[in-house]
Amino acid sequence: MASGMMSASEVAFFSLLPSDLRTIKQRGSLASESVLKLLKNSDSLLATILVVNNLVNIAIVICSSKVVDTMFRFNNTTVEFLFTGVLVTFLLLLFGEILPKIVAQTSNVKVALAFAQPLTILRWVFYPFSYILINTSGRVGKIATPSAENISIEELADAVDMTTEPESEEQKILSGIVGIASREVEDIMRPRIDIKAVEQTMTFTEVKQVITETGHSRLPVYDEDLDHIKGVLFVKDLLEHISKGDEFGWQRLIREPYFVPMHKKVNSVLEDFQRQKFHMAIVVDEYGATQGLISLEDILEEVVGEISDESDVDESFYRRLNENTYLFEGKTHIVDVVRVLDLEDDLFEDVQGRAETVAGLMLEIKRNFLKKGDEVTAHGIRFIVDSMEGHRIDKIKIIVKNNG
Repeated sequence: MASGMMSASEVAFFSLLPSDLRTIKQRGSLASESVLKLLKNSDSLLATILVVNNLVNIAIVICSSKVVDTMFRFNNTTVEFLFTGVLVTFLLLLFGEILPKIVAQTSNVKVALAFAQPLTILRWVFYPFSYILINTSGRVGKIATPSAENISIEELADAVDMTTEPESEEQKILSGIVGIASREVEDIMRPRIDIKAVEQTMTFTEVKQVITETGHSRLPVYDEDLDHIKGVLFVKDLLEHISKGDEFGWQRLIREPYFVPMHKKVNSVLEDFQRQKFHMAIVVDEYGATQGLISLEDILEEVVGEISDESDVDESFYRRLNENTYLFEGKTHIVDVVRVLDLEDDLFEDVQGRAETVAGLMLEIKRNFLKKGDEVTAHGIRFIVDSMEGHRIDKIKIIVKNNG
């Protein structure tokens, strides 16, 4: 009975729902007050139940062994051990564990109220033992539990996948936060060819024209070429001088540029932005040559998705020509092509090498320079160079196989 009481109490108390606790509180009886007090220190309650339950079970085994020795005589010790072990184990499991827990699970409120006052007394009696148990388990837990610094990015990603609904906005944002910790600047930077900048020798009129055309609030300033970035021009610094002519020396308003290596982690760049109050950085390679540009907006878009404002122009990176044919910009990322065409995420993994864009994918497959009209095929998908800008692939026609 004592073993069954402890087993039933464990299930009853720790299966109470908030609605059950409200019901118990509304009763206003001495038993309900005891239940609420016990649950305020659930660690002490559980420790008391475990200590009492184990002491009772040990006593049952010792007593049953004495009773069997008194009532029966066995010539074979193996038979005696099996008889005692099987009988005691069966009775203990049936009446001390299984049946009490079934009853407690179906009537947890009644069981908790019934055993609340006896448990209050037992907790007081066995307080020294439960205190030692709680403190010992707490210290062991601190040693055994890995610190937050030891949790890998993969474990965090798995945790996000398991705790949020797939394809939900929350899941996408959390995945984006986890993702920037493992991504490098070169993965999300704006490539050199797309950088809008002003030359140091431009007149003030020419500078205002570039600002009007681009709509950017910050523009890199270079000398001769983009490998010689001299600073960053903030458009807001020009507002009070907007009416001045070409004689105005706008160059004195240039601010110091911030450079980052292309293999630096994105989360580290974000920390630099926060600490030094930067919103934009010039991305350089190991030789100091400009490879691209990264802004605070680029990083935030990795987390929350595309950010558009009233000044943004809708520039679609692809156009559907017919049922099976699409026209993409050469600089479109492979992941965006795969998403638009509804293909498997890793379809081109075996052929893309280090390529990030669809133009780079074609170069990886062809292993040679391409010209207008050149075609490559990968996994049944045809890629055709539709137009060129100098040596750069501008537009690519993609033809998917007809599944009909």
